[in-house]
Amino acid sequence: MIWKRNNIDINMLNQMNDKCMVEHVGIEFTQLGEDFIEAVMPVDQRTKQPFGILHGGASVVLAETLGSFAGYLCSEGEQKVVGVEINANHLKSVREGTVKGVCRPIHLGRSHQVWQIDIYNEQQQLCCTSRLTTAVLS
Repeated sequence: MIWKRNNIDINMLNQMNDKCMVEHVGIEFTQLGEDFIEAVMPVDQRTKQPFGILHGGASVVLAETLGSFAGYLCSEGEQKVVGVEINANHLKSVREGTVKGVCRPIHLGRSHQVWQIDIYNEQQQLCCTSRLTTAVLS
């Protein structure tokens, strides 16, 4: 298992999102595996762009949320984790339903981490792939 904060579970992660952007766009953590974390986000009026499809920025919010929380779970004590760079390739549009993000580590270093976040539609088709670099602050 890669997680250093073993005392945190899915319910606790979801409770941490009260009154912030994560709650506003409806992101909900659904699974915490040995080396991955998953969350879902609705495709609705909060997350669509004016043309009726999932906003690319909403996909990036999901990706950064997953990577940042994963980074936090891989930190210790008073350490904090902040995003320093993110990119996203939007591969397929989504008009309705929910999307699921799956986050896995690429690199877990002492001062930096790199996370791969893949976002899928309800048919399990890859819609967006993102990479987040985080800094670990002591």
